[in-house]
Amino acid sequence: MKGKLIGVGLVVLLAVLLSVYWKNNDSLDHWQKHLPRICSFSSPRPVDLNQDGVLDIVFGAGADEFQGSDSSVIAMDGRNGDILWRVQGRDQMVGSPTFLNINADDVPDVVISGRAGQLMALDGKTGSQLWSYYSDADFASNPDSVFLNFYGSQLIPDADEDGIFDLLVANGGDATIPYSDPNRPPGRLMVISGVSGALLAEAIMPDSAETYMTPVCTSLEGTDELTIVFGSGGETFGGHLYRAPLSDLLTNDLTGAIELATGEQRGFMAPPVIVDISNDGIADIVTNSVDGRMLAFNGANNQLLWKVEIPQAEVYGSLAVGNFTGDNTPDFFANMGRGIFPKVTQSIQAMVDGKTGEINYLDSLGFLQIGSPLAADLNGDGRDEAIMSINWFDPVLSQDHYHSLYGITNELLAFDFTEPTAYRLLGTFRGVNPAATPWMGDLDNDQQIDVIYTYITDTVQYRPFNGMKVMRVEIDIPVEEVSWGSYMGSTYDGVLNPPNDL
Repeated sequence: MKGKLIGVGLVVLLAVLLSVYWKNNDSLDHWQKHLPRICSFSSPRPVDLNQDGVLDIVFGAGADEFQGSDSSVIAMDGRNGDILWRVQGRDQMVGSPTFLNINADDVPDVVISGRAGQLMALDGKTGSQLWSYYSDADFASNPDSVFLNFYGSQLIPDADEDGIFDLLVANGGDATIPYSDPNRPPGRLMVISGVSGALLAEAIMPDSAETYMTPVCTSLEGTDELTIVFGSGGETFGGHLYRAPLSDLLTNDLTGAIELATGEQRGFMAPPVIVDISNDGIADIVTNSVDGRMLAFNGANNQLLWKVEIPQAEVYGSLAVGNFTGDNTPDFFANMGRGIFPKVTQSIQAMVDGKTGEINYLDSLGFLQIGSPLAADLNGDGRDEAIMSINWFDPVLSQDHYHSLYGITNELLAFDFTEPTAYRLLGTFRGVNPAATPWMGDLDNDQQIDVIYTYITDTVQYRPFNGMKVMRVEIDIPVEEVSWGSYMGSTYDGVLNPPNDL
């Protein structure tokens, strides 16, 4: 079913009225801040750092790739957008933050990851460093060494018995290697002490391939047995999707991992989602592969439930899970790109019926955006809309080709599958959002939806010359209508809990 961007009628009227209402009604909390000379490829997450009852915003940032910045991690006051603290880094901090209380001061601390071997824990009150997996001395003493990227971390039960959660994280990817060079270092999964940052366990990918995927760790059966779902391969070389018991990794051995799927020419980069679509009480695994497939696997027996293939598409973002079709089985929304890396241009949006694996909605709005979509019931009809950032290339503003980014705008769209239509929630803004997933939830406990949205203000190229903007907008919609409110879901772990509770 082909969707369309509505330019007239009730949908646009609704969008205009909502936009005016947000901007002019002083009873709603909203702010916008410009942060000069930096950009962000990280997705924001909230936590109350100043203990004022309003959740604050933390995200990774940085300057150009391979460059250091004094603002690689930023914490902003959720009430007004003021900077609480900022932390320097040696490269872009691209991971989303994980929160846990390390120093027992009742304020959550921040673990965040990024390029060039950056994985660090920061004091939530002050931003001061609690630990770093690689120290500055490590880099100073090994100037010719390559430190692979760290991706988003997941909390796991206390493995070293010190009373604090520990961390599961993937390490891989060497940006100094040309994308066509097959000589690539193997990625690995690691278990890191939450208290000290010490390595507790590690194992390389079972196929010795590279990795870029943030792993997911959960109990599929609702027992104490935790399963890791992880992937290998990248944009230009094949890989696999695996599942393995966490207990195997804790013994430094992933050779017994079960291979769920193979990508011959492209790998698995976006984190999967864990949700029961077979209605047997056991969570299933649904994932995107880089080569334009959406795959669903039965969590009980690893069998393929269904497969969707979009020709000439590549996928770098994760899925949104929501009630898009109106039945009792969760559905999925994905954003893809048309083309082959490194020339992936036009964006493709697809909604897939979780029960049948059929494509119920297909559109091609904007150009490549590798952030992930969200899901919420915005109009109260009992069915979720998919929400995602869209980048537009405006030929009126420029005659240059796509990758120069002259004349670029972005906006936050909602996809209503009952019409089907797409309408504007926020924007239009001059600039581009290449990768950051917005956040939807309740910052101030007033039971209304807040949106945190970020984008790069430079319209010329993917560079931080003009900086970035961060905004908070409150929408007069109950927060319980949010089904999938962040990158990797409302609980930040890729899991819809409880299954089928939509």
